[in-house]
Amino acid sequence: MKTLMHSLLGATLLLACGLAQAFGLDDLSKQLGEPAVVKGPFIQEKHLRALPQPLVSKGQFVLARDHGLLWLLQTPLKQDYRLDARGISRRDPKGWQALPNKSAGAEQNRLFFAVLQGDSSGLQRDFELSLQGDAQHWQLRLTPRSMLLKQVFKQIDIDGGQFVERIQMLETQGDSTVLRMPSSNSASQLSDTERRDFAE
Repeated sequence: MKTLMHSLLGATLLLACGLAQAFGLDDLSKQLGEPAVVKGPFIQEKHLRALPQPLVSKGQFVLARDHGLLWLLQTPLKQDYRLDARGISRRDPKGWQALPNKSAGAEQNRLFFAVLQGDSSGLQRDFELSLQGDAQHWQLRLTPRSMLLKQVFKQIDIDGGQFVERIQMLETQGDSTVLRMPSSNSASQLSDTERRDFAE
């Protein structure tokens, strides 16, 4: 009887290990990095301890694997941002203007970019990564490694399926940001306008 129990326990553990390894960080990176272009609406809620209601902003994003990220804020004000290999830029009447790379906003945008791209190797430099679920429904938790990041973030939770659907950033001081991308779609190429925005 003991032998049978040990065999069943062993088989169960092997099955559990097999299931746990069925969808790993490499699989997630490949899945998120596969489309040439991903675009769609976003809704961002900034929950501040000092305010009873969250600050809500909405817009559209365009993530291009070979170019970068366009973050096109539409409400409460119109403002366009671009993140690529050159850094972070904001559009003004004269065109795209580079922003300081060390600002808190720049760091947050870089983090969004790494997450949306599925750049797990980049994220692993700064965070401990814990992945659960499968290709259709997964949850990824980022826990800061460095003292600098620990001063800013308590943890970051990311949920998704084919694409990233929700990012929640819990800050050490008690504020939080929730970013939702409810209906992202992939595309084989950029539109002419999007291509110009990345080229300028």
